[in-house]
Amino acid sequence: MLYLLIEAIFFAAVALITLLVVHGTRKRSLVVGVLSDIFNVMMYVSPLTVMAKVIKTKSVEYIPFWLSLTNFLNGLCWTTYALIHPFDIYVLISNSIGAVSGLVQLILYAYYCSCGKGDKNDGYDTKPPTEVQLSATSNGRAAVQAV
Repeated sequence: MLYLLIEAIFFAAVALITLLVVHGTRKRSLVVGVLSDIFNVMMYVSPLTVMAKVIKTKSVEYIPFWLSLTNFLNGLCWTTYALIHPFDIYVLISNSIGAVSGLVQLILYAYYCSCGKGDKNDGYDTKPPTEVQLSATSNGRAAVQAV
């Protein structure tokens, strides 16, 4: 709820500043367009923050496939819209960056998924033990030992 409140305050501040301080439709479009592009690009490239970890571990467990696919398709749809509808540079810039970002994520996913290297458990055996054995300790108590 706190994040939603902060976002609502930020939205209200941008709206008030552009309406009261910035005069003219072109200038308002510039301010709102640039702000929207900045936050839209941040949204699209945020999954790429794990790219170094994926390359280092050669594991795709850190890349959410469906998020990458959705980012790519969303960026592609909006880029197409910006090109065929009345040309909008602000929609085109951020969403074309988003389409490229999503494509990079999908390529990275396909490369490391097809390599077969690095599994989800990072080499640790996560299977539960199949047998339990009781053994006596030096103080006479029984100890449970997984085999």
